Order: sequence, then structure tokens, then C-alpha cells
Amino acid sequence: MPNLRILIADDHEIVRQGLRSLVESHAGWEVCGEAVDGWDSVHKTRELKPDVVALDIGMPNLNGLDAAREILSENPKAKILFLTIYDTEQAVKTAIQVGAKGLILKSDAARELVTAVEAIQRNLTYFSSQTSQAVLRPDLRGNRRSAEKDTLTRREKQVVQLLAEGKSTKEVASLLNLSVKTAETHRSNIMGKLGLHSVSELVLYAVRNNIVQAFSSPSLGGNASDAVAVEESKVPTDPTSV
Repeated sequence: MPNLRILIADDHEIVRQGLRSLVESHAGWEVCGEAVDGWDSVHKTRELKPDVVALDIGMPNLNGLDAAREILSENPKAKILFLTIYDTEQAVKTAIQVGAKGLILKSDAARELVTAVEAIQRNLTYFSSQTSQAVLRPDLRGNRRSAEKDTLTRREKQVVQLLAEGKSTKEVASLLNLSVKTAETHRSNIMGKLGLHSVSELVLYAVRNNIVQAFSSPSLGGNASDAVAVEESKVPTDPTSV
């Protein structure tokens, strides 16, 4: 099996060295390149095609959030792990909106970088023990209604899970043996029923209501809320449950 190739993007050399040391201490992983600012990250991701991009949010010339948008516009399946010094709800919400697979604090990198990358390697979305609390807070919701009042059918929950995992409407239709039009109708009905206006709001809803898996690495020794992850699980495809 080929090594997992990771691009490290940070404008501070000492930080890049520390991250490189953590990555290279893990068997089967390698640092395929380093980037020193946002545009450098975009160009090297395009050139090197890494499996994971460990991307600092606060970089010069082009910040990490905008760099991620550029990267994902070219390759929507790119796996981006943000690193930040900011333990704020807005940082978490923005990371989800941009399409990152995870976010950890720089101060936690020595403890959580390996765990985060392992989760992403397993097709999970990872938020560190501190930042995950912001993801789970109900006041980040686009709508303020109680989750208990939101009733979804079994099929709608399947659609929510797949959309929260980043699947397109066409992919949802294929996985659930539906027509694209039917999948689009389900999506529209779900957004209307829940009062949601974006996929990022849907992801937050799915996490808080256990439609997608809450994941805690044993290495952290924490509870399920210590880290939030979205697993690309296989879902039933019984067409009679539409």
C-alpha cells in the first residue's frame, strides 16, 4: 500500500518542522511537500496531489480559508485539515462551510494531529476535543427549533447522512437507488422541513442529532463528544422506504 502523502502549509518554519516530525513518526505516512503561504498551498496541492493538506488558517498573501476554497474549487474531493490558534465557534463554523475535513488547535497538534489524520484517512471528519464543543452547541444552528420537533422519515435521514458526508445529489440518488429528481425533491423537502439554508447547516444538524457518527479516538481517552466525526457509512438501499 502506498504511503499517505501529506502537504504541510504554514508560514512559520519551526511549525512546519514540528508537523513534519509528527507526520514522519507515523509508519506509512510521508510529507510530500511544504508550503509557506496560501497561494503556495494552492499551487503545491495542484502539483503534488497530496492525500491530505494540513493547512494553517492564518497565512500571508492568501489566508488558509481562501486557499482551501481555491483548492476545493479545483478538486472537491481534496481532504483539508485546518490548524488554527483560534478556539472560536466562528472558526469551526467557517471550516465546515468551506468544506474542510477537520480542524485542530495548533496548541493541540502534538496530541491530536496524528489522531485527526488517522480519522481523515478513514473518511471521517474530525474536530479536536476543544473545537468540537462549538460544533455541538445548539446556538450555531441556522434554525432555532428543537431537534425533537423535527421529524424526518427513514429515507430523509439517509439522504441527510449522505449529504452531510459530502455526497452530491446525483451520488445520493445512485446510492439509494433513486432518480436524481426524487433525490432533489427529498433534499428540498428536508431543507424546508428543518428550516435550513445551506449544506453547512445541514452538517451541523446531522452531527447534533446523531444522523452522522460522533467519534472519539481511544488515544484521547475521552467521551463521544471529545471529537466530532462524520463516517462514510454504507446505508440501506431499500427502494420501498422512499
